[in-house]
Amino acid sequence: MAKLGDGQSEMVVTAIQMADLLGLTPRRIQQLAEEGIIVRSGRGKYMAAGSVQNYIRFQAETGDGGSGVDYFDERAMHERAKRKKAELELAVMEGDLHRSGDVELVMNDMVAAFRSRILAMPSKLAPQLLGKDELPVILSMLTREVHDALMELSDYDPQKFYAASSEFVELSNDDTS
Repeated sequence: MAKLGDGQSEMVVTAIQMADLLGLTPRRIQQLAEEGIIVRSGRGKYMAAGSVQNYIRFQAETGDGGSGVDYFDERAMHERAKRKKAELELAVMEGDLHRSGDVELVMNDMVAAFRSRILAMPSKLAPQLLGKDELPVILSMLTREVHDALMELSDYDPQKFYAASSEFVELSNDDTS
């Protein structure tokens, strides 16, 4: 123990003990000693009280050991990101949000069915139109087929998206508690 000016002794500790005391690594203790923040007593020995006081003062002045990163701000940002991720996952599970891959799969199926229906129209209508010479009858038949084909695209069925998503879980909105 080293003597303080008022007759008291100050505890001298090793780099490992100082690191444990401050929650740092022994290498960081050496760096702080080189910066004059940790008080050396000898080779590999440090003055506990003076070093802790200096380190507290250093932390108060820099707030982060000079790294520019505030632990509590980082923790808050991390928690916000986790909450946002959980909200998005819940929205997917409830079917309020669809993954782009699921949308692509369902929309490709819908467009392919529409395309097939449109391409089949000539072969379907040609025999029916054979011998028809009244324009309103021909227009009516063509219009009906076009509308039927367009209905293929307008029929939004959320169940198709749910079936495409492996993460959809039907959740009840009832408050049973």
